Amino acid sequence: MHLLQEDLARAHCRNKLDDAEQYRRFHLASQLVRAQKQAERATRKAERASAKARLTLARLV
Repeated sequence: MHLLQEDLARAHCRNKLDDAEQYRRFHLASQLVRAQKQAERATRKAERASAKARLTLARLV
């Protein structure tokens, strides 16, 4: 009976660890997606600013 309880406790702990690992991976993947979207927005903003600066410079010349 004692071994059965130990086996159940180990299985429970393994299940909790697996769940935590799955959550961690999902969280990291979500952070990566957010960072990629933020980088894309920053790139577009920089491109717009560059185009505006070129236009302004062309108007001055």
